[in-house]
Amino acid sequence: MTVAVETGLWQLDPTASTVAFRHKTMWGLVTVKGTFSGVTGQGEVRPDGSAVGTLTLEAASLDTKNAKRDVHLKSADFFDVDNHPQISVTVRSAELREGNKVHVVAQLTARGISRPLTFTANLVGADADALTLEAEFTVDREQFGMGWNQMSMIRGLTTIATTLRFSRSAA
Repeated sequence: MTVAVETGLWQLDPTASTVAFRHKTMWGLVTVKGTFSGVTGQGEVRPDGSAVGTLTLEAASLDTKNAKRDVHLKSADFFDVDNHPQISVTVRSAELREGNKVHVVAQLTARGISRPLTFTANLVGADADALTLEAEFTVDREQFGMGWNQMSMIRGLTTIATTLRFSRSAA
């Protein structure tokens, strides 16, 4: 990526990382916001400066601050956590482009369905021991079998916002 981001293995620091989502419901009048607290990941910066890695979310760690809604989101209507306990992002390529922009080519898997995912992240901090990436992108939940939509209340794309802090791996 840059001279400051050294080659080698990096481990996600879950205490300094966040994965959040927001989606408009009630015909666009209400925005539901939530976070996933169960987040793990790792990456490797290769000698050519590119990077690969994985990010795993425990679907059952979803929290929207509304217990009844969380139960519904974890049900078969949406995330189906009993059958698909994890959501994963497999980064096939991450390359630093202009400035601190990182072009990411990945695969998102939710409910056992995988789709390509391409977005731009921002490298907001990097030194010999840690690096922090921020990204925001949209996902069409219907592409992952989450088409439940009573009375057409839920429309549009879901926005995912992440801050991911990685620390140099000891291994």
